[in-house]
Amino acid sequence: MSGHAADASAEVLRVGNCSGFYGDRFGAMEEMLTGGALDVLTGDYLAELTMLILGRDRLKDPARGYAKTFLRQLETGLGLARDRGVRIVVNAGGLNPAGLADAVRELSERTGVPAAVAHVEGDDVLGRGGWGEGVLTANAYLGGGGIAECLRGGADVVVTGRVTDAALVSGAAAAHFGWAADDWDALAGAVVAGHVLECGAQATGGNYALFAQEGIDVTHPGFPIAEVARDGSAVITKQPGTGGAVTPGTVTAQLLYETAGARYAGPDVTARLDSVRLSHEGTDRVRIDGVRGEAPPPRLKIGLTRMGGWRNEVTFVLTGLDVEAKAALVRRQMEDRLAADGHRPAEVTWSLARTDHADAPVQEEASAMLRMAVRDPSEEAVGRAVSGAAIELALASFPGFHVTAPPGKGSPYGVFEVAWEDAGRVPHVAVLTDGPGVSPGGGRRTVEVPAPGKTQELVPVAEPELPEPPAAADGPVRRAPLGLVAGARSGDKGGSANVGVWVRSDEAWRWLVHALTVDEICHLLPEIRDLPVTRHVLPNLRALNFVVDGLLGEGVASQARFDPQAKALGEWLRSRHMDIPEGLLP
Repeated sequence: MSGHAADASAEVLRVGNCSGFYGDRFGAMEEMLTGGALDVLTGDYLAELTMLILGRDRLKDPARGYAKTFLRQLETGLGLARDRGVRIVVNAGGLNPAGLADAVRELSERTGVPAAVAHVEGDDVLGRGGWGEGVLTANAYLGGGGIAECLRGGADVVVTGRVTDAALVSGAAAAHFGWAADDWDALAGAVVAGHVLECGAQATGGNYALFAQEGIDVTHPGFPIAEVARDGSAVITKQPGTGGAVTPGTVTAQLLYETAGARYAGPDVTARLDSVRLSHEGTDRVRIDGVRGEAPPPRLKIGLTRMGGWRNEVTFVLTGLDVEAKAALVRRQMEDRLAADGHRPAEVTWSLARTDHADAPVQEEASAMLRMAVRDPSEEAVGRAVSGAAIELALASFPGFHVTAPPGKGSPYGVFEVAWEDAGRVPHVAVLTDGPGVSPGGGRRTVEVPAPGKTQELVPVAEPELPEPPAAADGPVRRAPLGLVAGARSGDKGGSANVGVWVRSDEAWRWLVHALTVDEICHLLPEIRDLPVTRHVLPNLRALNFVVDGLLGEGVASQARFDPQAKALGEWLRSRHMDIPEGLLP
């Protein structure tokens, strides 16, 4: 490509994001490249479920296994990036980064846009074996070292497989500023900035709990940018004139997303989330500084996916009166039929959602939903055996019998598991081209990225001293939804879920930290009462982060619950009523 926009003497490196998942807004790459100045454009295309999808793709065709959408975005994006001197760093390589890198070179030649393309490999450890029966993919979460080597080697486009999402930013920053492997604080700051960017528009008002209270228009939110400084501090912003907003609240929400305790561990550095400071620098500008870093843990996380079996579900609509009796009837009929035929699936779960209202003026508002979900290792056990039994009740069950959709065949579901491996036993390799236009398979060299020279076991941080309750806590209270005073964001990590809760004032924080205990959240969310729940306190963010182990069964791909990724768990919590001091309420 032509000369890059940034040089090593620049005060900041402007890193943008154009994708938070495989399937994100297709036009975001062009929007980011044409919307204003950038030095590096990143894209996160991988998630736990995505690796399973790509694994199934690879079974059908070994040449596949990468995010094809990225190639289509490059049809116009490659030329735009060249014209503007922007480098592109993405994890769209999935299970086949070398294949995607070759495809990008072919696109470069076909479109006449010269580009030096490099990729990172070593994360795919499936061939090593020993991961258990039926494992489809096994990938280590690598850090940013390979990305940094590719950029130092002159790459215009860097394609990786499974790296940590934040590594896309920290690797680019490490290359630009020349950070050493033990520049823990700078690396940690870039990792925190990368975590804010990794989910795209979630940092600019997308999925933001307080969008209505704060009047943020998220009809078409822009994508985030991190202006990373040499010391690792950063300002989060977005392209001028784009929708959404960047506020301390939107940044806090994303910082809490899919995290756990104060130590946010990665392969390059452990970032201390309890050291993060946020400050408002003006419209759509939030500064992140004060981040401290520590040596990373000695082992790398390995994400394993496998096919778990087959599932199916039927949702019965129960309208009007006698909802409980109707639910009991159809449940008894289905259970008896499955038992009589000898095809009862290994797992059958029922859930009744009382979405019905008394004296409803609209039929839908008079209806409750009874959901039956089934799982079994055999496709036959969840297919016709279940759908046929449901259909045959159409004229012989509760009054007003109907379902939300015709019962269908079973569908496969996956399982995500985590293993750990010593970092020194996992290869981390940067594969570089010698220059633009190099044909696939030729003119390349490799750079081995060493494992960290110093590591530190990950141990929990002691809970900080809590502030005194506010004076308002001794005054009158009102029973009201928690969400009137607090924001929340929730998400998934394997079979666990996290719920981050934050408030916007010191007085509200002094109330929240005493009021929202583990016992209280279990009371508010009865579904989690019998599960291990851990509370983490983050005073700098005025936030609490709750981790609920086992809520999501075997991970998002297993679709174990109504909300399989726990995306709305935080909104459920915000809707629950607590005794809140009147002085804190709007």
